[in-house]
Amino acid sequence: MKENVKTNVIQMAQLAMMTAISVVLVAFVRIPLIPAAGFLIYDMADVPILIAALVFGTVPALVVLFLVSTIQAFLFSPDGWVGLVMHFVASGALVVLVGEFYKRRQKMRDAIIGMVLGTIAMTILMIPMNYIFTVNIYGIPKATMDTLIWIGVIPFNLLKAALNSVIAGVVFRLLLPFFRKFSLRLQA
Repeated sequence: MKENVKTNVIQMAQLAMMTAISVVLVAFVRIPLIPAAGFLIYDMADVPILIAALVFGTVPALVVLFLVSTIQAFLFSPDGWVGLVMHFVASGALVVLVGEFYKRRQKMRDAIIGMVLGTIAMTILMIPMNYIFTVNIYGIPKATMDTLIWIGVIPFNLLKAALNSVIAGVVFRLLLPFFRKFSLRLQA
């Protein structure tokens, strides 16, 4: 029983570190990727969250994502609750697919499949979410959004999810011996 409590406390501390790293990345890594839509800013916040999905599983990673999305929405973005919902839903699709595919056999190939499918899912989800929120909440005309979807939203989300997936995959692969050596609990 004591060992279980100790393991849970250690895992919570590790997840808190992933959250902190993600928040630092949101605060300091902000790059506009698409010149036609300079308001779409790339950040690397999803990298530690994806690593958390690979190491600890889907649900703990979604908790980290929710915390990071909340902090980002109210401290680093003018979008507030709308940004929180959009980030959580879009990145949540990526996290769920990566975590669930990797959980099956814990092979890097499965993680890559999850990353590819998650990138596609995230991109597809952001299309209706932009129409719902950007048109209805922010009052951007639908005709403007029709253009922005193709020149901004779709390329941005493909790039963002792909970059974060590749970086997370490389970092995870490099840290895998460390995780095993120090008996970090890889998801069951």
